[in-house]
Amino acid sequence: MSTSSPGGIGLSGWGNYPRASSELLAPQTPAGARDHLLARSGVVARGAGRAYGDAAIGTQSTISSRGLNRMRSFDAATARLTVEAGVTIADILAVFEPRGFFLKVVPGTKFVTVGGAIAADVHGKNHHRDGGFGTVVDSFRIALPGGEIVTCSRSENAALFAATLGGMGLTGMILDATLRLLPIETAWLRQDTRVAGNLDAAIDQLESSASTTYSVAWIDCLARGAALGRSLVYLAEHATRRDKDMLGPGLETFPRLRASRLAVPELFPGWLLNRASMRVFNELYFRRGAAHPGKPRLVHWDPYFFPLDAIADWNRIYGWRGFVQYQCVIPASRARRVLAEILDRVSRRGDASFLAVLKQLGEGSGPMSFPLRGYTLTMDFPVTDALFGFLDQLDALVVDAGGRLYLAKDARQSRATFESGYPGLAALRDIRQQIGANSRLVSHLSARLGI
Repeated sequence: MSTSSPGGIGLSGWGNYPRASSELLAPQTPAGARDHLLARSGVVARGAGRAYGDAAIGTQSTISSRGLNRMRSFDAATARLTVEAGVTIADILAVFEPRGFFLKVVPGTKFVTVGGAIAADVHGKNHHRDGGFGTVVDSFRIALPGGEIVTCSRSENAALFAATLGGMGLTGMILDATLRLLPIETAWLRQDTRVAGNLDAAIDQLESSASTTYSVAWIDCLARGAALGRSLVYLAEHATRRDKDMLGPGLETFPRLRASRLAVPELFPGWLLNRASMRVFNELYFRRGAAHPGKPRLVHWDPYFFPLDAIADWNRIYGWRGFVQYQCVIPASRARRVLAEILDRVSRRGDASFLAVLKQLGEGSGPMSFPLRGYTLTMDFPVTDALFGFLDQLDALVVDAGGRLYLAKDARQSRATFESGYPGLAALRDIRQQIGANSRLVSHLSARLGI
């Protein structure tokens, strides 16, 4: 069974830029998804639509995985869970967190599908220690362009397994996957906040805390001069029952997560997000976070891992033209100099994100995985006529430093920038050639970048 849009409809990613016309198909079973894939060219799979740019929009047709939303099996003894590709991280946490299980790797939003998390090899605040989402995936089944359904793991179809991690849906449509969950004692994190007066201090804090499981720095992108890159660094570990009894003796071990009632209206005026309002927000946010540094406290996992999920449709705050999320990674040896140059240019321009983050990364999981050992900076920019020339300048700094941009966030990088950053591209191209995907599995991103 399947539903589909009549002809093409306008689709976009989470950034609401760009928009493109594509036939939208919504199969309800793995067999239906396979049949759609077999019958079409210029097609790609789409999960929850949380890739920011054009990665999940087929040049002709787009197959939604949201109808593949069943949890198939769970073994509590091994913590192994098998789910269909359209199940979201939010779905998994809602069912298993109250039972004492979590996902070892989660991205910055819980509203992504398992299939999308594999295709982007998403990373979290613990990548420097635990790697990306691929490290929790034991195996998956994938439908190939010719209709064959194969099982992939590190020992079975290993090259296809590796190329699919970060391959952005260009090796086939993931149908289901078996994941390993993480046992936890409470729903709380033991968080420690550190204040960093500038970028060097933030990197020093992250490096000195590399043994901590979770770490992330919020950066004030409008700070300049000696305060360039001033940050709040949030370090955390899963709280034990003993931690909870010491720091929050009256708290429930696994409190029920309340749904947020906050939402951004569809016609939100983007002009409200300007240099003055962001400067005020950044100052208040920094002072609030700096008020009690170095004192461990308990925080629920939801606001720590997914701060923006509390606001429904927060992507609308940038107005009708949308926004671009710019995420680069710079090798550790060049990170301080290059990130300082990027932040200086951004602060002088004055319209960067109110929630910019810096994280430490380890090595990637596959030939197309985004991470490399270094530091990743993420910023949002509202779309304007002058934006793209400015981002091209930042791209040149990233390329010169041996870094790259995250494909799950990309909406506009050039083919030359992309090819310079992904030396594993040849392995993906070889796999695509072998499985007959070159003219069949085509997204707007892959067409733009020549994958």
